[in-house]
Amino acid sequence: MQAKNWEQRILILCKTYPSPSSKYVETSCVAGMNEQGRLIRLFPVPFRLIRDEQQFKKYQWITARIQKSSDDHRPESHRIYTDTIRSEPPLETANYWEARRPLLDRLKVFDDFAELEAERQRTGITLGLLRPARINSLLITPVSSTEWTDDERAKLMQAQNQGAMFEETEQRDLAQLKKLPFDFHYTYSCSSPEGDRDYNHKIVDWEAGALYWNLHYRHGSAWEPPFRNMIEDRLPKNDLMFLMGTIHRFPDQWLIVSLIYPPRTRPEPKRQGLLF
Repeated sequence: MQAKNWEQRILILCKTYPSPSSKYVETSCVAGMNEQGRLIRLFPVPFRLIRDEQQFKKYQWITARIQKSSDDHRPESHRIYTDTIRSEPPLETANYWEARRPLLDRLKVFDDFAELEAERQRTGITLGLLRPARINSLLITPVSSTEWTDDERAKLMQAQNQGAMFEETEQRDLAQLKKLPFDFHYTYSCSSPEGDRDYNHKIVDWEAGALYWNLHYRHGSAWEPPFRNMIEDRLPKNDLMFLMGTIHRFPDQWLIVSLIYPPRTRPEPKRQGLLF
């Protein structure tokens, strides 16, 4: 019996860098929160095959029909019917994220990754918001191959074998999906009653990949200093949090699927001395 599907309003908080998929050509993992403050994973989402009017960004409410995934048993994972997506305007960043911050405050925030992992083992959650105490460094590591494998390339090119399902421009866009030549990891510390604990997790946020390509186009081989300036220096000066998510096939392995970086709390205005 097919699982029930229903309509949900979801605030998008995560889009990961696309990867080839044998079933969906290319996919991104998408996650967000519903109006009750519950995290939801929407996978797979073949972004570049979605019509323009149904595209969406981070911090944008969408309404769509979803259904609990039958082949992904992580509790947050749902299939989204992309042809039902209705998008609202993105939430603005003005006045210290006045439109965004109250919504983020509905989510539970873990102060130590060990607490998040313990919660996964206890309840089965595979998405969670983590606030590190300190960013120690950004590791940039060349990948073993800067080109897709033959199998990955075949997945991307399979659109050309599906007749009129995709337009010529869509096929060209799919064929031009570039593999990131570097992996990016944060090393960071979390506070715990036993003292600081150090961790290392990979960043797969689409924004990080897009930032790399934008800086590479603008600065060529000199892309790394401005990249580090943003990811290693500027973002940690905000109230940086990680939306952490596990890998489908390896549910005990976590990734940083989205960087959440609201400004730090608005400072209280100075009070003038009392007259009486």
